[in-house]
Amino acid sequence: MEIDLTPRLANKVYGGDGGSYSAWSPSELPMLREGDIGAAKLSLEKDGFALPSYSDSARVAYVLQGTGVVGIVLPEKEEKVLPVKKGDAIALPFGVITWWHNKEEAEFVVLFLGDTKTAHKRGEFTDFYLNGSNGIFTGFSTEFVGRAWDLEENVVKTLVGKQSGKGIVKLGGANMPEPKKEHRDGMTLNCEEAPLDVDIKGGGRVVVLNTKNLPLVGEVGLGADLVRLDGSAMCSPGFSCDSALQVTYIVRGSGRVQVVGVDGKRVLETTVRAGNLFIVPRFFVVSKIADPEGLEWFSIITTPNPIFTHLAGSIGAWKALSPQVLEASFNVDSDTEKLFRSKRTSDAIFFPPPK
Repeated sequence: MEIDLTPRLANKVYGGDGGSYSAWSPSELPMLREGDIGAAKLSLEKDGFALPSYSDSARVAYVLQGTGVVGIVLPEKEEKVLPVKKGDAIALPFGVITWWHNKEEAEFVVLFLGDTKTAHKRGEFTDFYLNGSNGIFTGFSTEFVGRAWDLEENVVKTLVGKQSGKGIVKLGGANMPEPKKEHRDGMTLNCEEAPLDVDIKGGGRVVVLNTKNLPLVGEVGLGADLVRLDGSAMCSPGFSCDSALQVTYIVRGSGRVQVVGVDGKRVLETTVRAGNLFIVPRFFVVSKIADPEGLEWFSIITTPNPIFTHLAGSIGAWKALSPQVLEASFNVDSDTEKLFRSKRTSDAIFFPPPK
């Protein structure tokens, strides 16, 4: 059965004055369900506050825009309050409680990508809120709440009655905890400031998020990367050789994408733009060419230390094959094989535009 790989935009799920929560639906992007992947986006306006919650999935959060504060409580650990900004990636293992706050004028936007193998619904995150009109606290009877927290009934009714917001609220002068820079250590990595793993002049740059630079991704079970492709440059055709899925969100710019699957069939040929999400199935080969303004994307890979095989360029798999094998498999003479092998001897992964 063929699966629609068409890139999609997120749909708003809920929101109000404080901001909104959007998600990609498996009904529109079937690879989410097929690959057990969830994808969502949180947008907070000034004084917007995403109430404390935990998810049924391990996730990687990536700050797309603005600056904000995130509170993180790992199981049986004290709360950490982190200042976060555009480019920050945060690993969120199972059982983590988080809250998010924007105290600035500019909008604060966070992308969530994760594994839904243990989720209630395949291809979707389910968040459990501790507070709010849909929070766990309001679900228990006053008797149970009173017994659990040793409170009088009138106090319980006050606490429950005050929780009218759902998911996201707008704060009015609340005194929130001050973030601590030292809490960032081991919890987040800024992909726009981290040392580059790949840097090709006129081609592009890559920062890979793995267990070496952010050990917490090992608990999440996901790797990630931020790729910035220069204007009109090309990303070499390649595939994940460790059976991982690649989930890609377009951060900025636009470009063309082709994906080739089983039996050499081109299963996707389209233009992607900022806000699009698409998923490359296991072992399928993908390549991208940026439009003149460039193309930037953030991806998660469903393994904490991904391995890719590139087919073109100086490190391309075809270059590793012997000349005789290439002549036989392409059914060409030695001169044609030598011409093929002589190209792309210095370029790897990214290819600058033709001169």
